[in-house]
Amino acid sequence: MQFSLAPGGKLTGRIRVPGDKSMSHRSIMLGAIAEGRTSVSGFLEGEDALATLSAFRAMGVEISDPQSGRLTIEGVGLRGLQAPSKTLDLGNSGTSIRLMAGLLAGQSFDTVLTGDESLLRRPMGRIINPLTQMGATIDSREGCPPLHIQGASALDGIHYDLPVASAQVKSSVLLAGLYASGRTSVTEPAPTRDHTERMLTGFGYSVSREKGVISVAGGGVLRGTEIDIPADISSAAFFMVGASIAPGSDLILEHVGLNPTRDGVITILRAMGANIEVSQARTVGGEPVADLRIRYAPLRGIDIPVEEVPLAIDELPAILVAAACAEGVTVLRGAEELRVKESDRIASMAEGLTQLGIGNTVAPDGITVVGGTPSGGVITTHHDHRIAMSFAMAALRASDPIIVTDCAHVATSFPGFAELAANTGLRLTVTAS
Repeated sequence: MQFSLAPGGKLTGRIRVPGDKSMSHRSIMLGAIAEGRTSVSGFLEGEDALATLSAFRAMGVEISDPQSGRLTIEGVGLRGLQAPSKTLDLGNSGTSIRLMAGLLAGQSFDTVLTGDESLLRRPMGRIINPLTQMGATIDSREGCPPLHIQGASALDGIHYDLPVASAQVKSSVLLAGLYASGRTSVTEPAPTRDHTERMLTGFGYSVSREKGVISVAGGGVLRGTEIDIPADISSAAFFMVGASIAPGSDLILEHVGLNPTRDGVITILRAMGANIEVSQARTVGGEPVADLRIRYAPLRGIDIPVEEVPLAIDELPAILVAAACAEGVTVLRGAEELRVKESDRIASMAEGLTQLGIGNTVAPDGITVVGGTPSGGVITTHHDHRIAMSFAMAALRASDPIIVTDCAHVATSFPGFAELAANTGLRLTVTAS
């Protein structure tokens, strides 16, 4: 499957992108170990979130089939999960394997977590190390999946200083802390998305947050609840960038989650000169939500503030497409986390930008992009959904057609992307590769 894109066009209309992927994962995980029923609306029916759903069904949790983003989870309690009869295949989902490793480290049974070709290359040492310090026994393939997690290990609470800001590592440790004796705490070098902490609180579990230290005590109880998942700002980011770079664009994105640990993309694009209006701000299920109106505006290159990088880590590929269409130079630093995503996103973006004739210089923790007019070309996605969708938007300013290959993985986070993008004005057709 590939995207064939004609140059030009503009984005207009009013749309709602799918539900937040991070929250969809967590709704299944926490709903499964809660006591009582959890009702979820806005669930992302993408391959990654469905992999999490399937894994918990395999551990004895009754979960209804999603219908228009709605489902129910019959929680089994903190100690009610059952040993799966087979290896749990998590597909392409790094969030699933990292968070579930923490949750499963405290179970009484053994589990094996695996995934697709891309996931099997992703480093897991950053979660294995702190979980091992807590007493978990985890075997891996030279630090990569499959992960063999041995049950019946008594976990002890620890204090862990995150070496790199990472919501996945933080969440993995905190979920293990639910099963540990004593208190488990994590110190962040910079704020990262806090959906785990917010959702634990929503399930009635006490979470302490003070001066960059987040902690939980083991042995508490989660109570089933209702969760309304907003539209995913990471998915909305592609349309924010597309509307910002394409003359004549005027696009409204509805019900977008604006969690303050996730809104860096808006701050960065506005610093580049983007015209983004926020309206109908409200709080839904403890999460801030609003509608966004984006209209075309000339962009300029900037030095992206390092403190904003963790708040926009998944949106940075799209932001680099904005940089490619801006006047002047954009510098990204402090983004080494991009090296360990579905692909090495620094290398993947540099390769794609070069294919489109956009000058760039790669650093270990970032990239410098010289703005201009993208040419046409063929983009290799390296099995990375965000690379595919980012370069699809580049066609709005390209001088010639763009082909984006190997786009099947887009369905992991954004089922229906191609149709929605085409309906708003992107000149995209899906063809066999």
